[in-house]
Amino acid sequence: MSEEAPRRTRMTQDERRRQLVGIGLRMLVERPIQELAVDEVAKEAGISRGLLFHYFPNKTAFHDAVVAAAGRRVVRNTAPDGDLTGWDAVAQFVERFHEQVDRRRGSYLALVFGGGSVTLDGELVEDLRETMGARVRDLLGLPDSAAPVTDAWTAYVEARALRWSAAPATERPRSLAAETDHCVRALRALLDLS
Repeated sequence: MSEEAPRRTRMTQDERRRQLVGIGLRMLVERPIQELAVDEVAKEAGISRGLLFHYFPNKTAFHDAVVAAAGRRVVRNTAPDGDLTGWDAVAQFVERFHEQVDRRRGSYLALVFGGGSVTLDGELVEDLRETMGARVRDLLGLPDSAAPVTDAWTAYVEARALRWSAAPATERPRSLAAETDHCVRALRALLDLS
C-alpha cells in the first residue's frame, strides 16, 4: 500500500509574500538583517531562489519588506491597552517598549541600526520614531506642533531601553517600574519646557 504524497496548495502572490516575510522575521530574531540569506528563506518556504525573486525584485527589496514588517511588529507590541488613555497609557507604552527591546534586543539593534552590507538610510528608523511620537500625541491629546518633542522623547526612550536591556536582569540599576517612571517624568518636563 503506497502513501499519497501530501497535496501542495498553491498560494496567492500575497500569501506567498507574507509567508516569505514571516520566515524572514523568524530568522531576524537570530541574526541581523544583513545575514539573512535568501537561499535559506527560499528553502524553508519550499521554493527556489529564483521564485523568491518573482515576489521580490532583489535581495534588498526582500530585506526592506522584512525590516518594515519588523517595524510594524514593534509598533503593534508596544501599543497600550485600548481602555487606557493619557499618562497611564504613555506609561504602559514605555513599559512595553522596554520589554520589547529586552526580549528582542539583537533584532531591534539590527532593525534600527542595520550594519554590514545592508545600510538603512534612516528613513525606517525615523518613521518608527515618528509613529511612536504620533501615538504619544494621540494618547495625550497633543497638537502636531508637539512632534519635535514627542519624536525626540521617543528616541530618548529607545536609548534608555537599549542601555537598560544591555545589562543582565539581576544587575540593572533600576527596576522596569522605576525606568518607566523616569521616562514619563522626562516627557512631562520636556512638554513643560516647550
